[in-house]
Amino acid sequence: MQVALFVPCYIDQLYPNVGLATVDLLERFGCDVVVPTEQTCCGQPMANTGLTEQTRPLAEKFLDLFAEYEYVVCPSGSCTAMVTHHYEEYLDGRDGFEALKKKTFELTEFLVDVLKVNKIEGSFPHKVGLHQSCHGLRELRLGSSSELVGLTFNKARFLLENLEGIQISELTRPDECCGFGGTFAIGEEAVSVMMGKDRIADHESAGTEILTANDMSCLMHMDGLIRREKKPIRVMHLAEILNEAITPDS
Repeated sequence: MQVALFVPCYIDQLYPNVGLATVDLLERFGCDVVVPTEQTCCGQPMANTGLTEQTRPLAEKFLDLFAEYEYVVCPSGSCTAMVTHHYEEYLDGRDGFEALKKKTFELTEFLVDVLKVNKIEGSFPHKVGLHQSCHGLRELRLGSSSELVGLTFNKARFLLENLEGIQISELTRPDECCGFGGTFAIGEEAVSVMMGKDRIADHESAGTEILTANDMSCLMHMDGLIRREKKPIRVMHLAEILNEAITPDS
């Protein structure tokens, strides 16, 4: 199947290896991956600060660019949620918009729900702490949240836990926000930092060696705090872990 890779701005500019790992991973599962070079920001930062008219042309460009592809996949819950849950305000009634929403997926959502990946064969002998980003958890429902009663599930953990040698950290508050929140981290810096430190402390207590998530933006926030305080925790996007786990030693 043909997959267009939707690359978040911060991955494109700061963490290109996450994009490359995502391409490798999708190709391993038989996808024909295309990376549209004309793509730009999805408009989430502008939308979050109420700049509706500045967001609209970005949403329109996204629709025009990605409408032709069979699937659109993004290694970010928040950017995916922007398209599937918040573009209504800008694109309601436009030709192709409803189809675009239905074929746009976050990476783990695509692997589990579309490709029906039941198990990834590979080895990753580390203790891994999984951070659940707010958009992925409460808008895309990539996992169950603690305030709701019902079945417990987590698509990222499902993909990780069968890797040979891996240990998953058991956290005190497994679905607490890291405090990044995009422009929130700028407008409420002190609160954002304290929330990030609380998340890292939970991982430290659980013995996390490698901190992972579906969203590199959350990891970027926590990695900055980790590096400033020289803590022995490594940060990796989920795509990097899965791709490394199934890559044979050269």
